[in-house]
Amino acid sequence: MFAFCKPVSSKKRFLPFRVLNDDFSFSLFEKASAIPSVDWETISKRKSVFLEKDYLKILENCKHTKLTPRYVIIYFKGKPCGIVYFQIVDFKAEVFGNILDQQVESIKSTRLNLFEKYVDSNKDGVLLRLFTCGNNLVSGEYGYMFDEKVSNEQAHDLLLNLIDVVSKEEKLARTISAILLKDFHNPLEPKKLFKQEKYSDFFVEPNLIVDIPKGVETIDDYIGLFSKKYRNRAKSIFKNLNGVEVKYLSLAEIQLYEKQLYKLYEGIFEKAKFKLIKLPENYFSSVKSIYENSFNVKAFFYENKIIAFASCFKMYDGSLEAHYIGLNYDFNGQFNLYQNILYGMIDEAIKNKLAKVNLGRTAAEIKTTVGAKPYDLICYTKPQNTISKLILKPLISFLQPAEWVPRNPFKEEGLEKDI
Repeated sequence: MFAFCKPVSSKKRFLPFRVLNDDFSFSLFEKASAIPSVDWETISKRKSVFLEKDYLKILENCKHTKLTPRYVIIYFKGKPCGIVYFQIVDFKAEVFGNILDQQVESIKSTRLNLFEKYVDSNKDGVLLRLFTCGNNLVSGEYGYMFDEKVSNEQAHDLLLNLIDVVSKEEKLARTISAILLKDFHNPLEPKKLFKQEKYSDFFVEPNLIVDIPKGVETIDDYIGLFSKKYRNRAKSIFKNLNGVEVKYLSLAEIQLYEKQLYKLYEGIFEKAKFKLIKLPENYFSSVKSIYENSFNVKAFFYENKIIAFASCFKMYDGSLEAHYIGLNYDFNGQFNLYQNILYGMIDEAIKNKLAKVNLGRTAAEIKTTVGAKPYDLICYTKPQNTISKLILKPLISFLQPAEWVPRNPFKEEGLEKDI
């Protein structure tokens, strides 16, 4: 491990080029607007929307939940070599009410009973402060990025030491708190480093990704690769959308319908397994104003009212990233809204000649019926004290993937002939 600097007073912690060792230094920022663009973009290089300054500024407007961002640029001999993004979020005690009810039935202890009583009597109080390397609003590896010249082992050594310094300066040790590194497709190396630093890994719901087969030029070509059962089901789903107008919204239209879009988004948010951070109310128009050509919002109108919407990004790596959706559940069964949204994402990727569609987490079984395949996501956590260890156990158990049955809609070669 590198010999890193000790935490400093709050007045000095935002001074530039704080020394880490003979070769490395770092600068810490409270606001995305304060980040020196050239240094940050030297590393980000338009590789990910979710690590761009303009996007990160939008997240700072979350009002429903206190979200405190921290941005770090790491320098090697004065030149930027890495960027790191942190979110500090306070969990209220009420968030844990249902989790405890579901997860700790079999755990009996005096400490746990006292903890449950505390939750019941302090529902509006802050119970856990989570220090996240990454983005709690988006699934994926969006916590850090290093120059290609920095090896994985060196990058992770720098990262863990930096987390230790910055988290201590946030006074996590004085609160019930934990550190989270989120959403990795592969285990972080070297494993011994994370074990040595007392990080525990756990799986969350898998990421669902559709690979667009070569030669597919239309959505009909795509479902033509399905077995008869799933092909007929897809056609029926498309037909059920009859009577619904589907259109892409311009920035002006998003602003016009913003309240309706947000209400539909809230309907999804309230049904989420774990509710923590809610989007800013002007999120969709803010993103569209910055990413006019790469961010799309598609609305579903029935009798001149929006009953659903879907948003997505065309990513720099040639993929389509399904983003937030919203729908009126009263119409979901009648029009197969959710599955039409999924097929709509695939259709958009095909039309834009994109290689894959990232459909995100949740509803894994339904997403496999449209051709998605699951990819495990690994998170790492480190409680900061004994009480947070107790709290994290039911939380991690709650976040574990539920059992589900993967489906394969594609016909197996040689077993079926087209009819």
